[in-house]
Order: sequence, then C-alpha cells, then structure tokens
Amino acid sequence: MASRKTIDDEPCPVARCVDVVGDRWSLLIVRDAFDGVRRFGDLQRSLGVARNILSDRLRKLVDAGILQMQAASDGTAYQEYVLTSKGKSLFPIVVALRQWGEQHLFERGERHSVLINKRTGKPVARMVPTDKDGSALPPDATEVRKIK
Repeated sequence: MASRKTIDDEPCPVARCVDVVGDRWSLLIVRDAFDGVRRFGDLQRSLGVARNILSDRLRKLVDAGILQMQAASDGTAYQEYVLTSKGKSLFPIVVALRQWGEQHLFERGERHSVLINKRTGKPVARMVPTDKDGSALPPDATEVRKIK
C-alpha cells in the first residue's frame, strides 16, 4: 500500500489547500468565523459537531495560521477564535462555494441564505474569473503549467 504524500511533497496548490481546509468541519468553522462566531461553545451549537472533532479542527486551523486565539472581546475569561489575515483571504473561496451551492443545490423558490453587500443591501455579484481586460475567463481558456 502506497503511503500518502505529505503536503510539502504536493506540487498542486488545490491539493495543498484541500489538505488544510478541505473537510466539511474546517470549511464550516471558517464560514462561521466570517459570520462572527468566535467561541468554542457557539461554534459547537452552530455546527452540531462533537467536541473532540471541533477541538481537532480548531487546533489544525490555528496551526495552519488561519485562525488565532485571543482573549474574549467582552473581557470575560473566555478565549475566542478569530480569522487571521491568511484566514480572511479565504473569503473568495467561501463566496465561490456559496454561489455554486445557490446555483446548483437549491430548487427554484427553495429557501436559503443569501450573502448581502452591507453597503448596498443587495446580493453580492456572482464571482467569475476574469482576464486582465475584465472579460469572463471560461475553463477551456486556461491550462495548468508546472513551474519550478
């Protein structure tokens, strides 16, 4: 049986990303962190995840530099998990997953949440990869090239 590659041996950025945040609980923790959920108990209630699994995923996200622990903002003895700048840079990924889900996983008229721009009060525009000139870039107009 072949052993699993380590993340450091993987030349694909997608594979490395999935290794860090690609499981259900890690992505949902990051989603909740964007929604302002910061405390262990609040995360557990929101997600309905077992304590040991939540502890494990939080530790991995902290170790990866996506979340950091800090003293509670209300001055209590609690610790809070907050997104680092590295964690905040996952926002486009969470938005892309949300938008894909809205487009493909709900029937017309089915109730679901929507991401709203606070300034305009309107739904966030669909994310689309674009070329330097701003035109939409379809998948068949791209290719992966290995670099050293």
